[in-house]
Amino acid sequence: MVNQEMPQSINSPQTLVDLLSWRTEQSPHRLIYRFLPEGMPSCEQTCTYLDLHQQAQAIAALLQDLGCQQQPVLLLYAPGLSYIAAFFGCLYAGAIAVPAYPPRPNRSVQRIEAIVTDTGARVALTDGSSFPKLHSQLAQSAPLKPLYCLNTDGIEVTLGANWRPPTLAAETLALLQYTSGSTAAPKGVMISHGNLLHNSDLISRCFGNTPSSRGVCWLPPYHDMGLVGGILQPLYVGAEMTLMSPVSFLQRPLRWLEAIAHYRATTSGGPNFAYDLCIHKTTPDQRQALDLSSWQLAFTGAEPIHQDTLTAFASAFAPSGFRLQAFYPCYGMAETTLMVTGMAPGQAPTHLLLEASKLEQNQVVVVTADAPSQTQPSPDLDPAVSARQVKVVSCGQPALAGQVWIVDPQTHHPCPAHRVGEIWVGPSPSIAQGYWQRQSATQDSFHGVLAEGSGGPFLRTGDLGFLHQGNLYVTGRLKDLIIIRGRNHYPQDIEATVAQAHPALRPGACAAFALNLDHQEQLVIVQELERSALRTVDSAAVFAAIRRQVAEQHEVQIGAIALLRPNAIAKTSSGKIQRHQCKADFLAGELEVLHHWQAGDSGAGVVAPESLEPAGPAPSQPQPSRQGLMGWMVDWLAQTLQLPTTAIDVQRPLADYGLDSLKAVELAEALQSSLGIPLSPTLAYEYPTIEALSTYLAKAQAQPAGTWPEDLAEAARDDRVEQLVDQLAQLSAAEIQALLGTSSIQWN
Repeated sequence: MVNQEMPQSINSPQTLVDLLSWRTEQSPHRLIYRFLPEGMPSCEQTCTYLDLHQQAQAIAALLQDLGCQQQPVLLLYAPGLSYIAAFFGCLYAGAIAVPAYPPRPNRSVQRIEAIVTDTGARVALTDGSSFPKLHSQLAQSAPLKPLYCLNTDGIEVTLGANWRPPTLAAETLALLQYTSGSTAAPKGVMISHGNLLHNSDLISRCFGNTPSSRGVCWLPPYHDMGLVGGILQPLYVGAEMTLMSPVSFLQRPLRWLEAIAHYRATTSGGPNFAYDLCIHKTTPDQRQALDLSSWQLAFTGAEPIHQDTLTAFASAFAPSGFRLQAFYPCYGMAETTLMVTGMAPGQAPTHLLLEASKLEQNQVVVVTADAPSQTQPSPDLDPAVSARQVKVVSCGQPALAGQVWIVDPQTHHPCPAHRVGEIWVGPSPSIAQGYWQRQSATQDSFHGVLAEGSGGPFLRTGDLGFLHQGNLYVTGRLKDLIIIRGRNHYPQDIEATVAQAHPALRPGACAAFALNLDHQEQLVIVQELERSALRTVDSAAVFAAIRRQVAEQHEVQIGAIALLRPNAIAKTSSGKIQRHQCKADFLAGELEVLHHWQAGDSGAGVVAPESLEPAGPAPSQPQPSRQGLMGWMVDWLAQTLQLPTTAIDVQRPLADYGLDSLKAVELAEALQSSLGIPLSPTLAYEYPTIEALSTYLAKAQAQPAGTWPEDLAEAARDDRVEQLVDQLAQLSAAEIQALLGTSSIQWN
């Protein structure tokens, strides 16, 4: 569909540099991106094709002078237009972009260290808001200290005159897309210009996007869905895109929907949890005030899709003009650049009702054939029946006919229609080039061969599913990958974190997996105790330590923890944890659990519901005193985590209660709304206890009217100047001249 608008003069673009250059020649002043820093139209920032082209050239000229051609360059940006300019600056320089995200305050830089070690990157680009803290954090890490960090904000576009067009081709690497979950050994997916252009074409055709389409995207730009779908798709199509930070969405999900209504967006979407948040974080009056009638395609993917979520959202927002037929379930991954399958636009999502017991044996027995979702949630089934049935939503048909195969992961024979197998994806220009400097992993994943030796090579996705009437249904994950709120978490990483959380825990005896608890995917930890700790263990302390370490290292909240006797977890003959068996035993109640905790418990083991002191609603207006603020936050935390107020200790780190990134952002937003003052979304990271946070806020509010938060920013500005003086002392005269005018050396 988009090809009728594509440049005939350049015989179809071979690279993204060709494409942006052509767009700039044809429509230099046409808007391509607008960014909403606070998630609100009143403070929008805009970017035209010419703006982006000139900024990319200027950044590229600096990178070329630093010898970054064909070298990985790390991108450490908060979401915004600066990130987009830096990404294209890498491409214009002939460098390889490595999108990441700056570490949060008081958080580990382990993931950044792992990526830098894996890529060998020598240069990192960032923006003015991230530079001061980032520079300080990098200086404290031995692996990161040699990294040259350059702030690109405010670089004069006249530097672009020194840009030298690089020699690029479709097979030239454009970026390394690091999977979002692994911290111990991240793998960088090698994606070429040709991969990005081909998948962009598939998306445009499947979605029905045209130059008149309008998008809204809050998805993280360093992940494949946010980068390829949110940033590259509008460039490919020639349409405009409105962007906002994921934090703006998490703080107030209504902002996403308000932006769709305000800009009359036709295309937007996100993981399943995003639609759940919108249901639970909006009121009927707020929905009634929205006009979502322009929203033609609401894609959903990146994590398991729940039919009940789709029907509940469609019902809740029907008064806003949202139509169930707008939903577009799809399936893809970084290894395929992004998209593999999708529904036909304008068709209501369909699902199957399957016999759960048969599905556990990888057999597909349909109770109800493909059924369109209804606008009202289906009535509750009889417990005896629902326990034996499971709903599975169709992810649509392959974007390329015959590309998806269902294969027995052991024998490599294609599975018959009634069997679940591993999802294999056939050859396509969208399939990435492999994993950066990991030949063995590349061979295993990207070079699957059928037992008959025909076709291929195939990408082995590690996902389980089946095909029914040409539609793909995803049922699980062969690799035990845990996906929560659209983010990948590798169980072995979480298990390693848990093992080090407390001395009473037995190393190598932990299983981490995901379960659907309270209608959402949640993390479950099953862990053996040391034999010496069986009689003396303080289970509440162990639970708190596990929750704290997992929240800090992986930014995910735990749904349940079970502590077992030694040797209680199922293992293979070679000693490997059998996660699937452990999950099945947990569900069946067949584990001999010594101590159990579940979200909503006080933390001291199994607590009967009647013994919990119900948390009342948090006061709408906190008292400005330190004690008043502490009381307000205790009530808020108790209500949010469904704990008794007596279980909240104001001196304990918030992470002890499993406060993940979403809940931390919600706390900052709740304080901001109640106090009526602007607060950083990372406040709960910078002041990690209720006592510390209350002390800070009480002091801040004691400042004279009109001076807060500016007065408090002075100290941060002084620290920034000191850091910048240190940095400037290490620069050459030419580099200082190149940086003149950037925010890194603005002293006011």
